[in-house]
Amino acid sequence: MLPQEFNVLAKRAIEKLAEHKTASALLIHHDDADGLCSAAIIKMALERKGYTVKTICLEKVYPEVIATLHSKTDQIIFYADLGSSHADLISELNNRRNLTIILDHHDPKPSSDPEVFDLNLENFGYAGETDFSGATCCYLFAKLLSDDNADLDYLAIVGSQELPSGYKSVNNLILEESIRSGRIRREDNVLEVVKFKIGVSKLFSILQILGAVGYYEGGPDMGITVCLEGLNHYIEEKIAAWEDKRKQVNQKLLGRLYREGLMETEHIQWFDAGDMYAGMGTKVIGQFCSFLSYQKRLIKSDKYIIGFINVPPIIPKWGELRERLIKASVRVPQKLRDLIDKGILPGAFQLVEVASQGFGVADGHRYAASVVLPLNKKEELINNAERFVCLCSKKC
Repeated sequence: MLPQEFNVLAKRAIEKLAEHKTASALLIHHDDADGLCSAAIIKMALERKGYTVKTICLEKVYPEVIATLHSKTDQIIFYADLGSSHADLISELNNRRNLTIILDHHDPKPSSDPEVFDLNLENFGYAGETDFSGATCCYLFAKLLSDDNADLDYLAIVGSQELPSGYKSVNNLILEESIRSGRIRREDNVLEVVKFKIGVSKLFSILQILGAVGYYEGGPDMGITVCLEGLNHYIEEKIAAWEDKRKQVNQKLLGRLYREGLMETEHIQWFDAGDMYAGMGTKVIGQFCSFLSYQKRLIKSDKYIIGFINVPPIIPKWGELRERLIKASVRVPQKLRDLIDKGILPGAFQLVEVASQGFGVADGHRYAASVVLPLNKKEELINNAERFVCLCSKKC
C-alpha cells in the first residue's frame, strides 16, 4: 500500500517508542474533524499499548506554546493532523530532548532533529490534498504499531471527508478495506459508520462543530469521545446549542458583507470579522470562508478570499498567549484552482507563507490555508500577498 521508505521510517519510530522508558505521551492535535479523528486514533492506539495519554488541542502551532511543551526532557510527543508545516521549528525547539512523531498531511518543512520523525506521506510522494488526510496518516501508523488497530479504519474515512476530491489513492484502499470488514457500509454511494449507525458525512459535520465552535468549552475532548464511543444526549445538546450560535453569527456576518461588500485589491478580496465569533474557536472563520467561496453573487470567483478574526489569548490546557494575534484564513474560489494547478498562480499555503514571512505562523494546502500574525500586521499581509500574486502572474 505504501512506499518502503515510509514503512522503514515508521518502524524506526515505533522501535524508538518501544525503547522509551516513559509510560505517558503528550498528544498535540488539530481542532477540526480530521484532527479529532486523528487524535482519537492515536489516543486509542497508545492506550492499548499501556500508555497514559494527555491531549492538548491547538488551532495553530504557536511557537511560545510549542517551546514550553518541548522544554522538558525524555517525553514522548505526538502531533496529529498538524506539525509538518513547522517541522523545522519543532526540530529547533525540541533540540534532541524528546521523541517526537508527526502524523500530518499539511505541506511539510524539513526536520533536522533525529528525534523528530515526520511521517507525513507528502514526504513519500503522496498529495495531502487528494490522497490522504491527517487521520489516514495516523491510522497507517497505528496499524503498524499493532494489527489490533485495524478496527480504527472508519476514523480515517471520516477524517478524509475534508478532502474535496473524494476517496482516492491511499484513502480509497482504506475505504475498500473498511467496507470489506463491515465497519463502513456503502449504499447508493452513501457511507455509514456501522457501529454508530451514523452517516460518515454527518459524523464529520458533528466533529466540525465540536472542535471549532466548542473549542473553548471542552468540545475537542467531546469530539474524541464521539469518535470512539458515539454520541450521547449531553453532547447532542451541546452540538445543537453551539451550531445555533454559529449560524446566528454567520447570518449576521453574511448580511454585513452583502450590505458593505468585501474590501479588494486586484487579486484579493478580504474582510475582518473581529470579535464577532467571540467564545468560539478561530477555525470557524475558515469554515465561513469555505462557505463564502460558493456565494457567486457576493464574491469574485477570480480572487483569493481572506477572512480575519481576532485570536482569543487563552489556549485551553496551556495558558495565556503573551501577544495579541489575529488569524487570516484563505480560500480559493473554483475559478482560481485551475490557474493554481497549472502553476500560474500560487496556492493558498504558498501565498500566506510568503506574505507573512518574518512575522506569521502559516500552514495549509493548495486551496485552503491560514496564518496567525500580530494584530498590527494585517495590512502588511494583504500588501505582501498582492505583490506576490502580481509577481507570480507577471502582470505587475
